[in-house]
Parts: sequence; structure tokens; C-alpha cells
Amino acid sequence: MKKILIFYASYGGGHLNAAKSIEEYFIKNYPDVETKLIDCMKYVNVVLEKITTTAYKEMAKKMPWAWGKIYEDSQKGPLAHISSRSNKIMAIKLLKLLKSELPDFIISTHPFGSQMCSYLKRKGKISSGLATIMTDFAPHDQWIVGSDYTDLFFVAHNKMKDYLISKNIPESKVFVTGIPISSRFLIDFSKKSILDELGFSENRKTVLFFGGGEYGLGKNRTLEIFESLITYFDNLQVIAISGKNPKMKEGFLALEKKANKTCTIKVLEYTNKVPEFMSISDFVITKPGGLTTSESLASSLPMVIINPIPGQEEENAQFLEDTGVGIWIRKNSSPKEVFESILNDPNKLLKMKENTFILSKRNSTSDICKIINRF
Repeated sequence: MKKILIFYASYGGGHLNAAKSIEEYFIKNYPDVETKLIDCMKYVNVVLEKITTTAYKEMAKKMPWAWGKIYEDSQKGPLAHISSRSNKIMAIKLLKLLKSELPDFIISTHPFGSQMCSYLKRKGKISSGLATIMTDFAPHDQWIVGSDYTDLFFVAHNKMKDYLISKNIPESKVFVTGIPISSRFLIDFSKKSILDELGFSENRKTVLFFGGGEYGLGKNRTLEIFESLITYFDNLQVIAISGKNPKMKEGFLALEKKANKTCTIKVLEYTNKVPEFMSISDFVITKPGGLTTSESLASSLPMVIINPIPGQEEENAQFLEDTGVGIWIRKNSSPKEVFESILNDPNKLLKMKENTFILSKRNSTSDICKIINRF
């Protein structure tokens, strides 16, 4: 039986969810493959993992510019070297796990896991196959540290493949599969049933609005955008997801009451029905995280992009706007004007939807698993 370890790290939910999708697919479709999901940072140093994940959340919430600076500096210069050296030190602890598990193959959805394993391969400590799944729509050089000892790279689109090739990574190692998503995004749901459950009409456009989750990113700006949407545009119904953020929920509910539109707005703290809600929506308003973007594309959803964290999310936002699947509401943009450009031009949303078909990789998870299983 083939044994596969899947490494992730808890810096944002995308790395974990991508790893879970891979594990789920292997379990359902490959009975001769044993998988194990591991938070590699938590394994090598619980205290360090807690400090660094907390620091990431606080910076993303209160000082996004600081995270952007770290992101930029970690591409090259002293921070890049410090990161690589620290991962070499932590790799020694990870080696204990690898000697115990003896995996045939290792998959990593975070660059730290890839760096540690590639270092151990370079030192001849392990011989497992190694795959890196890049969970963003923009490349970053931290993903390719130790690339000589990484066997497979999975990327979101062709421009990322071109970038890796420009960094002297052989084309034969790079696969444009997309970011792994849950198989639930491939289900054909009953639109009428979901609308009925929400108390919504089939004769209105439906908007899915993600409020930024637990970090409370750009709360005031988010509420300003939400208010513009529900105040100036009547023939809409909105699913507003506040996530683990009670202040965002309070803000949504207060604006809903002010606009007197309780029949056409549904405010939810948390939902496990994102695939269902995406399947009935005409467009989504969201931060441009790699996983949410992939899920939106798989659901053929145009995107209105809000509050990207400086760094990878801003690069994602620019890419989505450049490819015609998204519109970025910047700090100085008028939300009303952006929504008018979408809702008053019947061809605009249609064209954006058509562009999602070009970028969408609906079978990303199965394609990745097939390639790895053949390796």
C-alpha cells in the first residue's frame, strides 16, 4: 500500500482546505493509498507555530501593510535567507516523523513543508517523492526554495508555470491543474430548493457577500460596501456571511434593519453550504484568497474583490481583474459606481462569467491525485 503524508500550515484556511480536499479524494478513490494530514509547523514546534500564526492573524487584521512588507521582503534579501535557514533547523525535528511514517510520497500545500522536505532530500535523509501545491494565483520564490529536490509542482494557471520555468525549473515538473477544491463544488444543486430554503425569489439577482471572517479585515470599508449594495440596488437578494466575526454580523444586521430589507437579506455567522450558495449566485463579493477564488471560478462566479491583504492577495486581485473575471473595489473607488458598472450593463456580468470558464479548473483535485498516484 502506498503511503502519502499531506503537510499544511495554519496561516489562513486555504492551505488546510486544499490539503483536506486532496486527502478526501484519495480516501474515496484510491483504497490502496493510505494518507495522513499533518500541520507541519505545529509538529516541529507547537510554541513557534502558535506565535507565528497569531502574529499573522494580528498583522492581517491590524497592520496589513506590515504583512505586505514581510511578504515582499521574504521574496529576496535577508528575510528570505532567514526563513530558509530556520526551516532547515526545523527540518531536523520533522525528520523524526518521516523516519517513523516512512511515506512513499509527501504533498505540501505550504512552502514551509516543501522547504523542510527538500532540505532533507538534499541531505540524503529521505527519498520520498515530493509535490508542492501552490495555493495562490501569484508565484512567490519561497515556494520554490529547494526546487531541485521537489518532483512535482501544481499551479493555478499558465503564467505561474511560465514563471517557474523562468526560474530554471524543468517544464516536466510543472502542472497547471488549479488549486484543489472540494468535490462538493462539482454537484449540480437544485437552485429552486436553495432559494426556497432562504426565502428568496427566482426573479431577483442573488449576491453572495463574504465579510472577511474572523480577522475582521477592513470592517468599516466592508460595511460601507455592503450598505451601498443594499441601499442603491433594489432588485437584489444578498447572502451575507459574517464568519467568526460578531462585530461584522452586528454591522450587517444593523444595516439590514436600516434599509428595511429583511426579506431580501440573509445574514449568517457560519455556513457549510458555500457550494450551494455559490451555485445560485450571480456574483460574489469577497477577499481574493486562493481557495475562495478557485471555488468561485469553479462555480462560474464573477468576483467583486474587496480588502485584499497586501502581498499575495493584492497580486491575486490584480490577476483576476486583468483576466476579466473580477473587479477590484480599491480604497478610493466608489462601491456604487462599481456595482452600477456590473448591474446596469447586461453584458458585463455575462462576459465576466464567460471568462471564468477560461480560468476555471473544476477537476483540479482529481487531476492532482491522478498525477501523484502515477509518479
